[in-house]
Amino acid sequence: MLTLSGLWALWQQFYPPAPTFTEKDVGPGSQVGRVFIITGANSGTVPNQLRIGFALVKLLYPTGATIYLAGRSPAKIQAAIAEVSSVLPPPTTPSNLKPLLLDLSDLKTVKPAAELFAAQETRLDILWNNAGNGCPPGSVTKQGLEAHIGANCVAPLLFTQELLPMLRAAAQTATPSSVRIVWSGSIQIDMSAPQNGVDFTRIEKPTTVTYEDYGASKAGNWFFAVEGARRWGRYGIVSVCQNPGNLYTGIYANENRLFVAFLKRFVLYEAKYGAYTMLYSGLSPEVSQDTNGAYIWPWGRIQPIARPDVLNAASEGKAAELWEWCETQWKQHV
Repeated sequence: MLTLSGLWALWQQFYPPAPTFTEKDVGPGSQVGRVFIITGANSGTVPNQLRIGFALVKLLYPTGATIYLAGRSPAKIQAAIAEVSSVLPPPTTPSNLKPLLLDLSDLKTVKPAAELFAAQETRLDILWNNAGNGCPPGSVTKQGLEAHIGANCVAPLLFTQELLPMLRAAAQTATPSSVRIVWSGSIQIDMSAPQNGVDFTRIEKPTTVTYEDYGASKAGNWFFAVEGARRWGRYGIVSVCQNPGNLYTGIYANENRLFVAFLKRFVLYEAKYGAYTMLYSGLSPEVSQDTNGAYIWPWGRIQPIARPDVLNAASEGKAAELWEWCETQWKQHV
């Protein structure tokens, strides 16, 4: 149950102040030699309905980094690369954009994706675990896991663990606190997640209530940031979770049109603003070992989860419990 202070926190996330960390703070050529992965980085199919990851790629394109666009559709990834690369005038230090096939609803694709990346790179500076969708009741992954927890928690955690050697390699030579794992939360953690964030009796079954199960998976992502900071902070890796904000993206593709029209009028923002939250989470100097495990509000503010039950659950063993539950799930299939 949200307190009055929690309701005020919700309001501040619904209607955030202007972003203070944007592409103007990440200069051309500033990321040359660095390697990034952004999951869910292809563009949307509806006009003005960009995916957040794709919007982030557009912001990062002039920086000169090597950026892997990870997704389940090779055609959409290539289309995204072509669209970003065709920008005029071209930047003086364009990033090297590369495709990476990854379907988070199918655990069988996760290790091959990590292996393909490792065959091409020796380091990974930032992993943005951005991909995620809402699913209708009855949905499961290809391995039969509840769709949200499977695609938004189990598979991303496996992918991150497979990439850990490259993250650790980068941290050995990188500027302190610059090697990061960015998990994706949501306002639905505060609004819809079950008591204590995750209900283990629910995640053993197919999707029941879309927003509640989605909120649980996003609470799980914050748990991973907290537990990742505890487990991997000693290697110099920073792990945080960000709420990108209320954005007009593909997650609303199956919603009622009148409902979406109402949301667009009053609470939804362009995907670019969510990309600013992600840019802050990955590159702002305000994020450091001192804030390892932090939660980040739109459009780049370090603030706690609004719900005390979810906030406390992470430090009372729930984060480790979910982490270990996910490991048990994928060991059955991978």
